[in-house]
Amino acid sequence: MSKLLRNISPAADPAQHFRTDHLKNDLKGRSVRGGAVTMVTQGCKFLLNLGSTVVLARLLSPQDYGLLGMVTSLTGFVYIFNDMGLSAATIQKAEVNHKQVSTLFWVNVALSISLALLTAAMAPLIAWFYGEPRLIWITLVVAGTFIFAGLTVQHQALLRRQMRFVALAAIDIISILVGVATTIIAAWYGAGYWALVLMQVATVIATCVGVWVMCGWRPGPPVRGSGIRSMLAFGSNLAGFDFLNYMARNLDNVLIGRVWGANALGLYVKAYSLMMLPLQQINSPIKAVAVPSLSRLHFEPEQFRNHYLKALSLLTSITAPVVILMLVISEEIVELILGSQWGEASIIFRFLGISALVQLITNTSGWLYICTGRTDRMFKWGVFSSTFLAMSFFIGLPYGAKGVALSYSIAKLLQTWPCMYYATRNTSITMLDLLRAVQQPLLASIPAGAIALTLKLTIGSSLPAWSTGIITSLAMALTYYLIMFHVFNAKELYLSVVSQFKRR
Repeated sequence: MSKLLRNISPAADPAQHFRTDHLKNDLKGRSVRGGAVTMVTQGCKFLLNLGSTVVLARLLSPQDYGLLGMVTSLTGFVYIFNDMGLSAATIQKAEVNHKQVSTLFWVNVALSISLALLTAAMAPLIAWFYGEPRLIWITLVVAGTFIFAGLTVQHQALLRRQMRFVALAAIDIISILVGVATTIIAAWYGAGYWALVLMQVATVIATCVGVWVMCGWRPGPPVRGSGIRSMLAFGSNLAGFDFLNYMARNLDNVLIGRVWGANALGLYVKAYSLMMLPLQQINSPIKAVAVPSLSRLHFEPEQFRNHYLKALSLLTSITAPVVILMLVISEEIVELILGSQWGEASIIFRFLGISALVQLITNTSGWLYICTGRTDRMFKWGVFSSTFLAMSFFIGLPYGAKGVALSYSIAKLLQTWPCMYYATRNTSITMLDLLRAVQQPLLASIPAGAIALTLKLTIGSSLPAWSTGIITSLAMALTYYLIMFHVFNAKELYLSVVSQFKRR
C-alpha cells in the first residue's frame, strides 16, 4: 500500500519532476508494469465508454451525434495547437528543468486562450457552412473547454516523463466517470445533443483538476532565454503533422455532413468510433508506456530496436485477432451495442475494419519519429499521407458514407509499406524486422477468423445476436491461441512479460 501511495502522491523534491536517470535501473520492468496498469485502466475506460454508448444510443438519435460531429470535425484541430507538440517535447528531451517547463506551460496557456477566442469567432461561420443555427451555441461551449485543456498539458507530460502511470490511471478513470455520469443524467432528462456537449465539458474540467492534484509541480513565471528553442522546433513539427493528419482524417466527416446530412454523418461517426474503441484501449496504453521508455533508449540503438520490436509484436498479438473478430461479427456488434435503429452502420463498420488491421502497425511509426526526435521527417510524411487520404474521400463521396469508408480503407492499405519504410530509414530497425515482429500474430488471426466465420454462418440466425457473438468469439480466441502457443511457440513472449511483474 505504501508503494501505491508513493506512486500516486506528488514527489517531495521538485527536481524529481524532471530527472529520469533513476528510471533506467529497471526500465523494462517499469514499462511492463506501467503497461499493465494502463491496460487495466483502458479496460475500465472501455467498459465505461461501452456502457455509456449502449445507454446513450437508446436515449439519443443519430442526428444528435451528427450535430456535435459537425462542430468537432471543424474545431477538433484546436486541441492540437493547445498542445503544440510541447508535451511530447517535454517527455522526449533527455534533460529539462523548471524554467523550461514553466515557459512551455505559459506558451500552452496563451495558445489555449487565443484558440478558444478564435473558435468562438468561428461559430457563426460553422453554422452557416452546415446551414444549422443550433451549431452556434454548441461551438461556443466547446470553445470554452480548450482553456482547461491548455492548463493540463505540461502537468500530464511530467507525469508521463516520470512514468507515473498509477496517477495517470486515476485521473483518466475519475474524469471519464464524471463525464459519463453527467451525460447520462442530462440525456435522461431530455437534453438531447446538449448531453454530448456536457460530456466534453465535464470530462476536461475533471481532468484539469486531477492533474493539478496528482502532479506536485507548480509553474513559475516564463523565462526568456530558458533554452526552449529546440523544444519549440520539435513541437511545431509534431503539431504540423498532427494538424495535417487531423484535417485529412476529419475531412470525411465534413464532406459527409455537407453532402449527405446529419443522419448519414451520425451513422459514419458511430461506426468509426465503435471500430476504434477497442483498438484505442489496446494501442493507447502501449503507446503511453513505449514513448517515454523508448525516449530513454534513443542513444542505445540495439536496445531501442529490441524494445520497439517487442512492443510492436505484443501490440499486434493482442490487436490483430480483435480486428478480425470484429469484421466477422460486425452485425452482431452493432445490434447489441447501438441497437436495431443503427443497422445501416454495420456495413460502414466492416469497411472501416479493413483499415484498422493496418493502422495497428502504421500508428507505431509515430513512436519512432517522436522518440528519435525526428518530427521534421514526421511532418514531411504527413504532407504526403494527408493529401493521399483526402483524395480517397473525394473518390468515395459520390457513393455515400459507405463509399467513403471503403475508399479510406483502401488508401490506408496502400500506404502501409511506404509509411513504415520511411519511418525506419536510418534507424537500427529494418523492414524485415517489422515483418518478423508481426507475421505470427497476423498468420494466426487469419485461420482463426476463417473458423469463426464458418461457425457464424453455420449457426445462421437460429440464435440471438448475443449468443452468436459469444460463441464465435470463444471459437476465435481458442483457435488463435492454440496456433500461437502450439504452432508458433509464442509462449516465451507472454512469459517474459509476466515475469516482469515479479521484479520490484
